[in-house]
Amino acid sequence: MSGTRQEIAQARRLVVKVGSSALTTAGDGLDVARLDALVDAIADRVARDAQIVLVSSGAIGAGLAPLKLGKRPRDLATQQAAASVGQLALAHAYAESFGRYSLTVGQVLLTSDDVVRRAHYRNAQRTFSRLLALGAVPVVNENDTVATQEIRFGDNDRLAALVAHLVGADALVLLSDVDGLYDGDPRDGATRKITEVRGESDVEGIAVGMSSSGLGTGGMVSKLSAARTAAGAGIPVLLAAAADAGDALRDANVGTAFAAADTRLSARRFWLGYAADTSGRLRLDDGAVRAILRRRSLLAAGITGLEGDFEAGDVVDLVDAADVPVARGVVGFDAGELPALIGRSSHEVPVEHRREVVHADDLVPLRR
Repeated sequence: MSGTRQEIAQARRLVVKVGSSALTTAGDGLDVARLDALVDAIADRVARDAQIVLVSSGAIGAGLAPLKLGKRPRDLATQQAAASVGQLALAHAYAESFGRYSLTVGQVLLTSDDVVRRAHYRNAQRTFSRLLALGAVPVVNENDTVATQEIRFGDNDRLAALVAHLVGADALVLLSDVDGLYDGDPRDGATRKITEVRGESDVEGIAVGMSSSGLGTGGMVSKLSAARTAAGAGIPVLLAAAADAGDALRDANVGTAFAAADTRLSARRFWLGYAADTSGRLRLDDGAVRAILRRRSLLAAGITGLEGDFEAGDVVDLVDAADVPVARGVVGFDAGELPALIGRSSHEVPVEHRREVVHADDLVPLRR
């Protein structure tokens, strides 16, 4: 067993995420047998003195059959209507299933606001802490009934990665209808399953397929992104099939394991790197990219262009010449001030502007 899998197998606090396709069937709603099998695996791990937060998709899928909808709706209003019906069914099903083990569940509905705004973040943190201390199993979902296109997490994989850091999880387990990460579409017999991811070089250039069920929103693309987010923040990740939940939570000897970065990000740096909204972007030359990846401050000389209408104190993406984000940071200037400064060395800049554009303490690299 690899060191990463051992860390996951021995984790004291875990976040487990399960996708819609693992719990529901188009047109038929919740599959109680599948849900019970998942709960069996979680209850077994809890019985071995672990605390588990369950991030569960499936509310919209669970609402399709009662509303006589044959497939997942595309418009937001109908999605919210299905979620309002499905959330009740899903919560009831979990309460009954966990009740077989005398375990109490607590429903936690989140929007991105609850993670992006620092005060909301702390409130959510306290709620989770108290639920776990009282021996309950928090069941988390995006609050689809009130979320709008502008504030949606977009998928519960990202939500799970954010929750894992928020609750101080020792590991994140992502369960779906695919048994791991492949170097192509898993339905293609020529693709290879990747069992261990130790760093970015192991997954560069991988073309991953989407979930084939039509019920999920994230597919494998979002699972890989969530795994990278959590692992980059210092949390080991296991990506496995929901059908293998028992093995995944027992010895982690299935699926794909993502090794955690050596250092776990502080709550502030994690918020800055992965949860905060960005207001613009700064384009950097190659020298500046190398500097910030070594966690050096960004100076005006290394900037080649900018986008957005941001103010000093806003969070911006720092992108390379190919327009790929390499870091995030809190900018020290308004967008209107920078055009006169970019590309100029410190001695060419007016004295009142001789400071870092993004200080190293307010910068989080997105590459490992």
